[in-house]
Parts: sequence; structure tokens; C-alpha cells
Amino acid sequence: MGPPGWRWVWSRAWCQDAEVEPERERLWAELFEELDLNKDGRIDIAELRTGLAARGLLPNTSVEEIVRAGDTNQDGQLDFEEFTQYLRAHEKRLKLMFSSLDRNNDGQIDVGEIQLSLHAVGVDVTLEEASKILQSMDKDGTMTIDWVEWRDHFLFNPLHSMEDIAHYWKRSVILDIGEHLTVPDEFSEKERKSGFVWRQLMAGAMAGSVSRTGTAPLDRLKVFLQVHGQSSDKGSVWKGLKDMVKEGGLRALWRGNGINVLKIAPETAIKFLAYEQIKRLMHGSKDGGSLKVQERFIAGSLAGATAQTIIYPMEVLKTRLTLRKTGQYSSVVDCARQILKKEGMQAFYKGYTPNILGIIPYAGIDLAVYETLKNTWLQRHRGDSTDPGVLVLVGCGTVSSTCGQLASYPLALIRTRMQAQASVKGAPQLSMLSLFRSIVAQEGVVGLYRGIAPNFLKVIPAVSISYVVYEHMRFLSLSMREIRRRYWRKEVALLQDGRETLLL
Repeated sequence: MGPPGWRWVWSRAWCQDAEVEPERERLWAELFEELDLNKDGRIDIAELRTGLAARGLLPNTSVEEIVRAGDTNQDGQLDFEEFTQYLRAHEKRLKLMFSSLDRNNDGQIDVGEIQLSLHAVGVDVTLEEASKILQSMDKDGTMTIDWVEWRDHFLFNPLHSMEDIAHYWKRSVILDIGEHLTVPDEFSEKERKSGFVWRQLMAGAMAGSVSRTGTAPLDRLKVFLQVHGQSSDKGSVWKGLKDMVKEGGLRALWRGNGINVLKIAPETAIKFLAYEQIKRLMHGSKDGGSLKVQERFIAGSLAGATAQTIIYPMEVLKTRLTLRKTGQYSSVVDCARQILKKEGMQAFYKGYTPNILGIIPYAGIDLAVYETLKNTWLQRHRGDSTDPGVLVLVGCGTVSSTCGQLASYPLALIRTRMQAQASVKGAPQLSMLSLFRSIVAQEGVVGLYRGIAPNFLKVIPAVSISYVVYEHMRFLSLSMREIRRRYWRKEVALLQDGRETLLL
């Protein structure tokens, strides 16, 4: 049995769907004709993506999901019957959602009904925010949404529930620009159960690996400038770069990159799992629900601190391997062995305090700037869409992450110097505060920002590489999943045929 009133909602939607208007059938036929670019009577994924984009209808959700949902004969394409059958079924689902939202049964959805419906699925928004959502769908300026406006807005978004709609405009991407301290994204319960979360994390990890490898020379230069500061032999950007090539050849520019890439997977997984556990503790429920911005900041900071605590020895190894000279260490294991033998276990946590302190300004500013930029975009474009789209979110993420790095950079520099102290000949072993005072006294405040130029120079290529690889990995993940699904369907069909043959 459903909730009170659900039987009435179903009856109402069923009556509305009893017969499809001839006008709708005609429009579907015209749309199919336009989307069928090669005029073979079928629409494949590429044609659907190109055709919808040309009409300004391309959703942020996967085009593959639309084809998969309507492809009844499993040939990877939609013929006219499959196309209209999908639209008819999807409109029926949209009618059910519209009717459940329309609490006073007046055929219109207002701001209050949007707010109440989002609250019911764990997403609390203000009336102002609910108004922005409404205005993006309100084409006639009445400050209400009728069935036609609702249907046209979500027709090519394969959403199935209010929870899907609630998360429709909140979705962001996981991009890595080298400093992996950002607050984890929010995922719905459906996304967690379907495996979508881990596919996203895997795509993000692969994107981060390629991105970090592509920008490794700039990252190594940044570490050198952070550690050596104004020293005559390493202080100049170009001289430092030249000296690294001269000392070990072109391959020397990628020293420390292996461990830097290796730590992506455990850090991402630990941070996500810690974030989910902290969410549950904060809400005191099993599924955790969605968090407000302040709660996300607290949970994200704690999750980041947890991940950093566990993988921090890898951070120390990365710094030592980045600064090493030719022949100093034969491998990551050899580096760890030498540090343990000469300096003891505590050496693997040098610089830990400034590193943990740096998470707070980074995560706080990153999240605040990101939400501000995204909400500003939504306000300026509220008449067009509630979904900023991938490129807008990437831009917001790039700017917010850069601002976060700018605020936390002095702590990052002090962390790196503390990690490297024993490897720098004649360097005194200073505490965090002593090192801070020493840098300001000898180099001025600007000394706290040594190496920030190559750090900023790597942001644009890092984001570009990460975005391209992320999209390819996400597409590959979906394609492989579809191949496996079809393979198992074929296996099941063969088994059934075999059983029928045996019976005969």
C-alpha cells in the first residue's frame, strides 16, 4: 500500500494517460525525423546527443541512459516504436510525479509545494531557493508550473523520483588539480546502491592520475621552490628547472610522481567512507540524508583529516622522492627504509600539524566560494535551467579550489619544509612556529608563497586534462557496463534455449 492519496494520484494519472493526444504523436514523429540524422529509421546514441544538443534539449544526465531505457530489442538504437514507447512511459512517470507534487490538486505547482516536496526527500531549501527552481521551469511568468511546463522541462531527463529531481541540479564532477582536500560531493541513496558512486570515484581517480602525471614537472618545481626559497642554486624558477634537467635528465622532472599518483585511490576511498560515516553520526540515521553547507564543511574537514592522517606517510615519501638526487633512493621502499633507519618512525609524520590545520581554510573557502559561484549562476540563469551543466561546475570548482589553495598555501609550504628538513644539508630541525618566524624574518611574507607561481600555472592544464580523461572514463564505464549487461542477457537466453532443447 502507498501513502494516503496515492491511489487517487494513480487514478488521475491513468485517466490523463488513457489516450495520447494526436498532436503529441505528431510532434514525436517530427522530433524523431529530426533526430534521425542519417535517415535509416533508427536513432543511435551519437544521433540523439547531437540532435538534442542542436535543439537545446541536451540534458545533464546520460544520453546512454535514455537509449538503454527505450531499447527493448537490445540493438543499441531506438526505432520509431521504441522512441514513442519510451516517451509515452516517461510522460506517464512525469504525470505521477507532477500529481504527487500538486498537493492541493489545482493543476499547478507553487513554491510552497516544491519546498515541501524537497523536504520530504531530505533536501531543505529556503523559499527563495525554491523560487529559483520554479522560475527556471515557469515559461509563462505565473510563478506556478502547470503540467505542460513540467513535462517539457523534464521530457529528456530520465528521472524516476523526486529524489532524482532533488539531486538533478546539485550534481557536480570530481576533478583533481593536485591538492586533494576538497569536500566530497553529496550522493543519493539510489546512487550509492547502484554503484554510481564508485564509478564516479574511479573515473575521478583515473582523471587525477593522468592530470598529476601531465603536470608533474610544475609540481616538482613548486616543491623545490618551497624548500629552497631564496637559496642561490634553487631559488630561480628557470634555473631550478634547468638544474633539475641537468642533474637527472628529462625523467628527473617526474621524480615523486609515482607515489603522488599511488596515493589518490586510498585517499579518495578513505575520505568518502569517512564522510559517509560522519554524515550518519551527525544525522543519527542509517542513510544520513543530505547535509546543509555548514554541515558539509564540518563533515568534509573531518573526513579530509581522517584520510590525511592515514595516508600522511605517503605524503612524506612523495616530498623526499621529489627532492631526491640521482641514485639517492632505488625505490619507494628503499626511501621508506632509509627514513625509518636514520630518523625513526616519527619522521613519517613531520609537518602533520600544519597539514591538518591547512584543511580547515582550504575546505571552508573552497566550499563557500563554490556554492556562492554556483548560486550566482543559478540566479542569473534561473529562467533557463536549474542545472548549471558540467562546464559551469568545472569553472566554479577551479576558481573555488584556487581560492582555497591561496588561503592555505603558507601552511602547505611550512608542511613541505618540515617534511624535507632532514634531507636538506645543514638545515636546522625547526618546529612549525619557529619555521614560520624564520621564513618571515629572512624572506618576508612573500617567502610564505614561494612556489605559488608554478602551482597556479598547473591549474588550467590540470583541470583540462582531468576533465577530458574523466569524461572518457565515465563513458567507458557506462559502455563496459552495457556490454556486461548484454552479455549476461545473451547467456541467459542461451541457457533458456538449452533447457527448451533438452525438454524437446
